[in-house]
Amino acid sequence: MIHRKSSQFQGLKMQSELVQHYELRREPERDLSSLDELATRMGTGVRTESGTVASMDVDNDPAANLFPPPLPQPRICIWKYLDIHSMHRLEKTASTEEMREVLAELLGLGSPEKSLRDAITLDLFSHALIFCRQQGFSLEQTSTACALLQDLHKACTETPLGNVEECYRYFTSVLFCHGVRRPPFSIDLFKEEQLLALADYVVNTYFRHFKLYKYVFTPQVRLDLSLTYTGLKPPNLWSEDETGQVSILRAYIKTQMNKELRQLQQLVEERLKASEERLSSKLTTLERPLQLPPGKGKNKIQ
Repeated sequence: MIHRKSSQFQGLKMQSELVQHYELRREPERDLSSLDELATRMGTGVRTESGTVASMDVDNDPAANLFPPPLPQPRICIWKYLDIHSMHRLEKTASTEEMREVLAELLGLGSPEKSLRDAITLDLFSHALIFCRQQGFSLEQTSTACALLQDLHKACTETPLGNVEECYRYFTSVLFCHGVRRPPFSIDLFKEEQLLALADYVVNTYFRHFKLYKYVFTPQVRLDLSLTYTGLKPPNLWSEDETGQVSILRAYIKTQMNKELRQLQQLVEERLKASEERLSSKLTTLERPLQLPPGKGKNKIQ
């Protein structure tokens, strides 16, 4: 099993190096082509004049909000959120509660007891730190693993639209930025076994609950669709003659409904009265004293 994972990792490693080498050669052309592609997808117009790109305002384009925002480019994120001083503070903690208190302070979480989102965020990163300690990661590796998870969480909560495939591709790209030595674009911070363990942990803990994180951290979106046609008069649903007929029909239905309700009410009252009479007769029978026949009583006296 380990040998198969090793061969897969080597193949992905070589593929990542080839892709990066190919992208370095086409980097001057990729900027303009990516901008053209993004403009076509978002419904904006882009034109190049004297090396400048002028685009329409995305906020004014109603079609721009129908697509999830583009993800950032994968970069090296060592010491990005938790610097070396923060990692030393976390390393000195002796218990899980103390580690959670220090982590909440470093992440700027207000009060996890009152805020559901802060509590979920604290649980996410505290379990990630426990995983890093169990794997024996160094301070640099632990800081990078937390930064990878935080960037993934930001990409997930950036939009309420479904983007699990894009987020997974982004996570794998950032993961390879710390597993392949190709400075200044990537470094070999993690070993092969550590990369596989970190990828399995994120898949089993975050991507399996991707929709739950998106439900908690993103606003609920409801589509209110209305259609307007220019140059057409609004249709008249009822004409004048039909309006009078509708009022007559409504009055007839109301009269019949009231009649049926009165009959139903009378029927219910009659049944209630009959049940009360039966109940009272049974109670009267039970209240009468027990009287024996006259013949039996005389025989007993003699």
